[in-house]
Amino acid sequence: MPIMVKPSKSRFSFQASASPAGHAGLSARPQPVPGLDLTNHFLIAMPSMLDPIFGGTVVYLCEHNADGALGLIVNKATDMMLDVLLERIDLTPGAAARMLGLDTQPVMFGGPVQVERGFVLHQPHGSWSTTITPSDEIGLTTSKDVLEAVAAGRGPQRMLVTLGCAGWSAGQLEEEIGRNGWLTVPAEPAIIFDTPAEERFAAAMKLLGIDPIMLTGSAGHA
Repeated sequence: MPIMVKPSKSRFSFQASASPAGHAGLSARPQPVPGLDLTNHFLIAMPSMLDPIFGGTVVYLCEHNADGALGLIVNKATDMMLDVLLERIDLTPGAAARMLGLDTQPVMFGGPVQVERGFVLHQPHGSWSTTITPSDEIGLTTSKDVLEAVAAGRGPQRMLVTLGCAGWSAGQLEEEIGRNGWLTVPAEPAIIFDTPAEERFAAAMKLLGIDPIMLTGSAGHA
């Protein structure tokens, strides 16, 4: 069963139009971390991760630089479907959009930072107001125009929408990895976009050749 989260009753927001710099941790000119750049990687929580938010999660890292890291939890569903979110940000899904199954696509809990702000992982990149490109295949957009296109039935071919994100200050993620809090592995888009939420943890583990049942809290990181 996927981990379910109930969003608050507050209205949710997407950026109307802005440059990526300074917005929700997205930087226009990221400085690489010497010897380590986990952008476009999965973080997979180890059994020793007892945090109630991050325990049992898979995080897609959208940005990792000298200032810290930004990611989205991709396997923790809320009880809200995408069509409801669109209506709450004053968008009315048209018939074409509803044919795409918006009423059955869950909005994910992306993390504890800015929990009322929306983030859209999508493929292909497209041309949206506020987008960064963690990889050649995946874009992260925080501007409302991408969901306006979704409501009109002409959004990205593949996407995952979250409320909130996860953030780490400079050196914090490296410290957590050093304490065996996370396994790391290059991300696979199919796990984000095509795999059911409840199966993403096991699928990410299999990228490392690990059966989650056999994993112990004392295992090291990759």
